[in-house]
Amino acid sequence: MVTSNSIKKILVIRFRRVGDAVLGTSLCTSLRKTFPDAEIHYLLNTLIAPLYDGHPDIDKVISFDVKDDRNFFRYIWRAWSIVRANRYDVIIDMRGTVRTLLFSLLSLATAFRIGPKKSYSFLALNYPVDNRSEKHSNMIEHNLYFLKPLEIIAEISYCTEFKLYVTDAEKQAFYGYMQTAGIDFAKPVILAVVSARLQHKIWDKEKMKLVLQHIIDKFDAQIIFNFVSAEREFAMTVHQEMNNHANIFTNIDAHSLRDLCALSANCHFFFGNEGGARHLTQALNIPSFAIFPPNTSKARWLPDQGERFAGIGVDELRSKSELALMSYEQRFNLITPELVWARLEPMLKRHLVGG
Repeated sequence: MVTSNSIKKILVIRFRRVGDAVLGTSLCTSLRKTFPDAEIHYLLNTLIAPLYDGHPDIDKVISFDVKDDRNFFRYIWRAWSIVRANRYDVIIDMRGTVRTLLFSLLSLATAFRIGPKKSYSFLALNYPVDNRSEKHSNMIEHNLYFLKPLEIIAEISYCTEFKLYVTDAEKQAFYGYMQTAGIDFAKPVILAVVSARLQHKIWDKEKMKLVLQHIIDKFDAQIIFNFVSAEREFAMTVHQEMNNHANIFTNIDAHSLRDLCALSANCHFFFGNEGGARHLTQALNIPSFAIFPPNTSKARWLPDQGERFAGIGVDELRSKSELALMSYEQRFNLITPELVWARLEPMLKRHLVGG
């Protein structure tokens, strides 16, 4: 008979991008609180795995790289090797794809094989979960619903917090680098994302420039543009079109996600397009304001909304019936600099001046 005390090893599978995996840490924290003696493994893509080094609620990070994904036989071998070596008592597959379900299929002795309910998932899961209901207002609630089957053996300590951790050494090292690059920590420092991985998710450049100029004029803030290599040209263009303003920094590079954590931890605020960087800053408890593009729900992707974490999305500006009659561009244009500034300025006053 399986009891809460017999749960010794747990595997949580959360492939995909930064934001998804960061939000998934609330599930790991809930598992830690519920099964304090269990060993928790987090399965991720190699590129984002370093984010979870030193996380107190994750005992082991297992990563899959591009080579594992490209060769299906290699993928099967690695999956089999992992479940065979660890003999998990619980597997929580947060993705439920044909590939991720292989971990459960290759570990049929695992007492709890949990994942999304799909037409084919019954082949691998003994506890399929339907968490697509609208009652799960945000992604944290969506993720935590995977713990429901475990209620038959334990009282689940549900935790909605999602956190990342930076060491003092990492933070201090990047602090020194930022000073060398010209940052004056006597003034406010804002991390900004003016670009995005996908072109259609970028808020209008001219509107973004207006808000950035307001921030500089009102608060004399130093704004650090964060971007990946594919977004560099766009970010540089924004800087150039703002006359290479001395308060804007495009010379501070975060070469890894650990660097981005250290950079974020040394900033006072985040502003810009919604994405993984915003999730990361919120996980580090940095106040933030994000612009959500059409088809990206603020209610779903921005947990713990309030005076510290906020944003703006088109869903709150018009009814569903009105939005249905508009093109993507028309919907995005509903977000004006005036609307953004009306919400952003009070936050900046609290967290840059009052804080």
